[in-house]
Amino acid sequence: MDSFGAFPVRRAWFPRPPMSRFVRFVGYALAGLVALVAVAYGAVTWISTARLHRIYTVTVESVPIPGDAGAIARGRHLAVVRGCAECHGDDLGGAVVVDNALLGTVHGPNLTRGRGGATAGFTDADWVRAIRHGIGATGRPLFIMPSEDMAHYSDDDVGAIIAYAKSVPPVDRATVPIRLGPLGRVLVTVGAIQLAADKIDHNHIVPDRTPPGVTVAYGRYLAVTCVGCHGPRFTGGKIAGAPPDWPPAKNLTPDPSNAISKWTEQDFINTLRTAHRPDGTELSPVMPRAMGQMTDDELKALWLFLRTLDPVPNGAN
Repeated sequence: MDSFGAFPVRRAWFPRPPMSRFVRFVGYALAGLVALVAVAYGAVTWISTARLHRIYTVTVESVPIPGDAGAIARGRHLAVVRGCAECHGDDLGGAVVVDNALLGTVHGPNLTRGRGGATAGFTDADWVRAIRHGIGATGRPLFIMPSEDMAHYSDDDVGAIIAYAKSVPPVDRATVPIRLGPLGRVLVTVGAIQLAADKIDHNHIVPDRTPPGVTVAYGRYLAVTCVGCHGPRFTGGKIAGAPPDWPPAKNLTPDPSNAISKWTEQDFINTLRTAHRPDGTELSPVMPRAMGQMTDDELKALWLFLRTLDPVPNGAN
């Protein structure tokens, strides 16, 4: 008997409609896609981790490390104009380089003798290995360390930079480990972000011996710093491995289509000193303001070199 009355109630039964082939196909496809993405990202994680943890064994040539005040002052000047503070901070205690959910979190390490410093226990050879080879004391590659630019610095300049770094007052600041986001790992895996240690011919590093002066040769030596953004031919374009919101680098060649071709030497010097072009527009924030602290002779030498470049129109490779 049913509680609703004297007569039993027959409950209606409705069969479940069969799932259509299309719905089943979509479900299987989505499940397969998720599995494929998981496998692909697993491979990306494994490859990027392996590259960042690879051990390099290199022979490090000794470099004389001076200790006089003049050499330390020279090293400080080089560290400023070569952009060391961009990653390591004005006090060399470390700074934020990238903080992006997709790219990851990258901090330049603390280079001082303070608590948390990454150079505690460094020998002179460890300093040279880091600067010229892009390899840390443990043998692992350094991330976003522009050693491909610094590999051929003169012994005098490398020694002066090390002397300055060792003289900086200790800063107590923990060195933050690198944490790559999904896009950062992909870029490392496909080679869009290349490690300096992979670019350098570690067995054939020849220090430059060009004497400082207002010469094309010395301008070429200084311009190595510009290659990372403006490219080996200084034609500009999208900066490899840069955050997506960074603008393309400017073409520095003297082609008539480029604004720089109409500049004078003084225009060039004023532009780097003030971060404003002759027409009043401001340089991109990506352009290191520290280059404006080069000496007049350094900026004149750099200008002489840029004027010798082959003229290349914007957009050309």
